[in-house]
Amino acid sequence: MNLLHGYRPIQPPGLQRELQQPGYSYREYAPSGKLAPFVACYWTLDFHSSHGHVPHRIIPDGCVDIIVNRRSVCSAKAAFITGLMTRYEVMNLSREESLFGVRLYTETADRILKCPVSAFLGHHVFLEEIWGAAGLSMAEALVTAKAVSDMITIMESQLKQLLSLADLSTGSLIQAGMKSMYFYKGNMTGALLAEKLGYSERHVRRVFAQELGVSPKEMLGIVRFQSMLQELHSGTNSSLTEAAVNYGYYDQSHFIKSFKRYYGLLPKQLASMERMQRTGVRID
Repeated sequence: MNLLHGYRPIQPPGLQRELQQPGYSYREYAPSGKLAPFVACYWTLDFHSSHGHVPHRIIPDGCVDIIVNRRSVCSAKAAFITGLMTRYEVMNLSREESLFGVRLYTETADRILKCPVSAFLGHHVFLEEIWGAAGLSMAEALVTAKAVSDMITIMESQLKQLLSLADLSTGSLIQAGMKSMYFYKGNMTGALLAEKLGYSERHVRRVFAQELGVSPKEMLGIVRFQSMLQELHSGTNSSLTEAAVNYGYYDQSHFIKSFKRYYGLLPKQLASMERMQRTGVRID
């Protein structure tokens, strides 16, 4: 089963460098080679309340996250799993925060979490409920770890152990479907996806709903939007407008609607921030 792909989700702090400021830090770390097909990245978010109030924007990326609150006073409630997001969210940071996360690719997350991704849609599930005593023990180790490298080592050890027990010899319709979405960068119809998979659209919709909790159309929208942002971030396109056209957003109203839903900003607002980064001129 070939799990390798070029899809690399991006979050606002990676796209908007001006968000990084004293007292607020978001960082991403690459997984080891063996885990790269399953883990998009490890990440940390730290905030010191002495620096006031900071909004932390989170956008849909087609992934599932394991999150550890390292300031939690209770290890049993320190680590939890979040399901797929279909709209942006903003965390208004006003108190001390120290989070460690693992971003899992949706199509193989069930191999690690031992249950369908749909089980986590719309709410948090504590890691102890999924992995039992092993989940609680790992949460305790992550909360007390001294360095990010230690946290990654602890998490990678657990993930490798779980994957060693999983059956990776065969794929699934979800894996094949997401592979097609990544290949087309989300710029395809549900009908074409069903054709590539060799099933009816109705069957594909039913499987996506059961396994992921979202429709193929929703996932296509997220992958397409993320792929466009990745290309913008890489500097391949000279402007947001050019990137939008390349990804099939020919209708301006549709593009604006998608942007507001997934990012929570108007395209021109991000374009202004992008110019500010390049020129060093602040736009208020």
